[in-house]
Amino acid sequence: MSKTPGFSYTQEQLRACADNVLAQAKRLGASGCECDISEAHGLSVTVRMGEVDTIEHTRDKGLGVTIYLGERPRVRRGHASTSDFSSGAIARTVEAALGIAQRTAEDDCAGLPEAELLAREFPDLDLYHPWRIEAAQAIEIARRCEQAAFALSRKLKKSEGANLSTHDAQFLFANSLGFAAGFPSSRHALWCSVIAEHRGLMQRDDWMSTNRVPERLADAQALGRYAGERALARLGARKIATCQAPVLFEAPVATQLLAHFVSAASGGSLYRKASFLVDGLGKPVFAPGVTIEERPLEPQGLASTPFDDEGVATRGRKVVRDGVLEGYFLGCYSARKLGLQSTGSAGGNHNLEIRKGDARRAPDFVGMLKALDRGLLVTELLGHGVNLVTGDYSRGAAGYWVEGGSIQFPVEEITIAGNLRDIFRGVVAIGGDTVVRGARRSGSILIDRMTIAGA
Repeated sequence: MSKTPGFSYTQEQLRACADNVLAQAKRLGASGCECDISEAHGLSVTVRMGEVDTIEHTRDKGLGVTIYLGERPRVRRGHASTSDFSSGAIARTVEAALGIAQRTAEDDCAGLPEAELLAREFPDLDLYHPWRIEAAQAIEIARRCEQAAFALSRKLKKSEGANLSTHDAQFLFANSLGFAAGFPSSRHALWCSVIAEHRGLMQRDDWMSTNRVPERLADAQALGRYAGERALARLGARKIATCQAPVLFEAPVATQLLAHFVSAASGGSLYRKASFLVDGLGKPVFAPGVTIEERPLEPQGLASTPFDDEGVATRGRKVVRDGVLEGYFLGCYSARKLGLQSTGSAGGNHNLEIRKGDARRAPDFVGMLKALDRGLLVTELLGHGVNLVTGDYSRGAAGYWVEGGSIQFPVEEITIAGNLRDIFRGVVAIGGDTVVRGARRSGSILIDRMTIAGA
């Protein structure tokens, strides 16, 4: 088979490299082995104040080898990696992984996945859409994006930059149970951040667009104008008095709430007893009507894959159904620690979407403001004040004060606080203004009440 344009190796060459690893591991006495081989290349350009700030061309490759010695419950594990695909380097890497395994302690949960969990079907998820763009073209797009923001107002005088990036990668994962599969993928992004200034006071805001398909990125000028509009809208921000009020998380920051849920429901946090969701299966965690669905086989999804980082088959599922927690995010190791089965989550979750009720009837952003009526719209979160053990939540925030369902004025230098248990159970509505941020997608989320610490 010919090489995929832009890559140095064919999938057959990657497979031959993996076969070499597995054969050497077996010859050296390993009871199990897995290897991950990848290569990637990309272009990233940043324009700031109309001038080229950075141009980055990247090209890398890597081979990771994991060796297992012994059978459960007495398994030892070693890992080593290299960026050299020559036969000699591969041999040395396998030997290094074996040497580490020989010196590590036994672990009753380590080892390859159960064979019946491995993926057997590999649908084409349409994840590879390369963008053959030259640096000069990318610079021009980024420049147009930034200029569109500046053209809005003389108050937009400064910029943190406009960035265009494109990234292609391919990999092959194989193990000694006979599993071997991989595929190419692409990811493209456009981002712009500008600063508005008036009477010596400055405010910044940004916007971004990410997609597998370059033609589906937001129009550069439209994105730049929107970033500029957001920065202008924040001028004149003020503090508000400390109070308790409903809080509406704008869609991009609402995805961060979803990220906190994922962290609390992930195996590592659970078996270490470092999560407030320990023993949460089958119990109400969110408000009635809330559903969180995982869709790993979605065509062109930013987190789509037919198998996880251990080769375990992924599947669509409802993690939360009508507010009740139905599943965790587990790889094989954490699943064994908990006495459960892998959910195909080694390496992360896959296209999670949160909604409440019938998504087709979800209100748009204006409708969500009306549902908020009087309270705080949060458009930016600052700091990392989240304790997954207790669920305590306290983060710096900025946004807008809303009265009668309409934005009244921008707000800054405040803190919003509560407990994730109460926040999740206090979800009043989820909007249809859905955005995608990596593996998560959400509309704006309205919480019934939080503490807002201000002046």
